[in-house]
Amino acid sequence: MNNKLKQLAVALPFALLSTTVSANWSTTITAASDYTFNGVTQTDSDPAIQASLDYAFESGVYAGAWASNVDFGDDTDFELDAYLGKYVQLNEQVSADYGIAYYTYQGNNSDGNYAEAYTKFGYASEYGQTELNFWYSWDYFGTGAGHVISMIAHTFEIAPNHAIRASFDISNSLDGDKFQWDAPKGDKSYSHYRLAYQTSYEGFGIEIAAEDTSLDYDYADERIVLAISRTFNL
Repeated sequence: MNNKLKQLAVALPFALLSTTVSANWSTTITAASDYTFNGVTQTDSDPAIQASLDYAFESGVYAGAWASNVDFGDDTDFELDAYLGKYVQLNEQVSADYGIAYYTYQGNNSDGNYAEAYTKFGYASEYGQTELNFWYSWDYFGTGAGHVISMIAHTFEIAPNHAIRASFDISNSLDGDKFQWDAPKGDKSYSHYRLAYQTSYEGFGIEIAAEDTSLDYDYADERIVLAISRTFNL
């Protein structure tokens, strides 16, 4: 399961999508101690290797693909996503990022493939970067159910090259007859909390995050996730 962006893990760095940047190719390689989708492990709590290939135009339009290993306890072992969007700097403080993504799961299970539209707003101030993000799917994991994820996040610098990012999101099924997050309880939604420390060293991005959800399952309980990434301009 991925919802890129999904922290996606669809989100590209603002610097890459800025209209002041010339059109270019880039790729990002990430090694993570776990691959989580809104607090739910996608690799049975095992490590993940992930990679993206992106192209950004001067207009702010971007396109790319993202891949990761997964482990759902069946024959699905690989996720491959594609996305197309546009980043717009509305003024010195406010930005918008919108587009569509398509998530596919490679193996014997292709029934879970689905498309998703997203809209993200950013507000930059002397106190940091605030985000308000939304994702909507009309066929969530191929179930035919509508699904919405809403997130609020804030990133602030605690020292040069050291930042804290706090986020809270709610995943909500719009059709509980077709899809529920907690079927035994009849719950159509759950919440996810995440606190991350972010820095960089010698060109590598480093993040250590603590997260938890309101779901009462081992695959969605509290955990610490370490991720190290490196972006290359091609």
